[in-house]
Amino acid sequence: MAGPVLLACDWGTTNLRAWTLDDVGRVAAEHDFALGVSKLAPGEAAQRFEAEVRPALQARDLPAILCGMVGSTIGWREAPYADCPAGLADLAGRLTKVAPAVRIVPGLRCEGIAGGPDVMRGEETQVLGWLAQNPERRTGRHVVCHPGTHAKWVLVEDGRIVRFVTAMTGELFAVLSHHSLLKSDAPADDDAAFDEGLAAAGEGDALAARLFTARARVVGGKAKAESTPSYLSGLLIGSEAASAPRLLLGEAPKHVVLLGDAALCTRYRRALVRRDVAVEVFDGEAAAIAGLFALGAPR
Repeated sequence: MAGPVLLACDWGTTNLRAWTLDDVGRVAAEHDFALGVSKLAPGEAAQRFEAEVRPALQARDLPAILCGMVGSTIGWREAPYADCPAGLADLAGRLTKVAPAVRIVPGLRCEGIAGGPDVMRGEETQVLGWLAQNPERRTGRHVVCHPGTHAKWVLVEDGRIVRFVTAMTGELFAVLSHHSLLKSDAPADDDAAFDEGLAAAGEGDALAARLFTARARVVGGKAKAESTPSYLSGLLIGSEAASAPRLLLGEAPKHVVLLGDAALCTRYRRALVRRDVAVEVFDGEAAAIAGLFALGAPR
């Protein structure tokens, strides 16, 4: 294996994941840091990147490419959004230089469902990295779902991100699980209760009314309280799987690419297969690495 030529970082709100990559994009070394931008004071990102990240990966002299919330208003420096439609070439031409050998990938912006904008930071690098992994993916139309705290449903046409819809499903689950009538410390690992929640999601409409079923099934029925987190997860993911693709496309999709964490993708797959949608699952980390390499490799 050739020596590393690039330091690549996915720097989010709570965590920083870093890799050094060789001249064909293979991982030479990797490291996690508890350096999420939400934990850093203004100006601290640059200092700790040089003092901690570079030395840990023996990458003091390598060019670096960063994506994620590090390019937001609470990050190292704001990297202005690029407008959709956008592909790899568009983002490569809009990288923000924050130090002599450090660049940040811009996020993406499109027209949202309420007339205002919708935005993403970090997910665009994974989606474009997924495209870069296989030339055949760069033609035709694809619907890509990136599950997470703020899940993204992305329409890709001929290698460019055309538009996307954001669903705050993960954050809503966290808020309801910790700060509402539905709060519980039980793990969300009951498959039967999850499936019950999927069924209760219907077509994703009247979510506020459907949410109360998570309470009523326990206090007015025979469901166990410890099954509530799994039921709630199914209800929220099922509602998203039913409604978000229609907001994106105007119709239900026939095929969806799931891109992200394996455990979370498994839950989304369960929800989509229930709706007779064909699903393919791909590793989000591998896609992020491919995207960062495609955008930042020395030319």
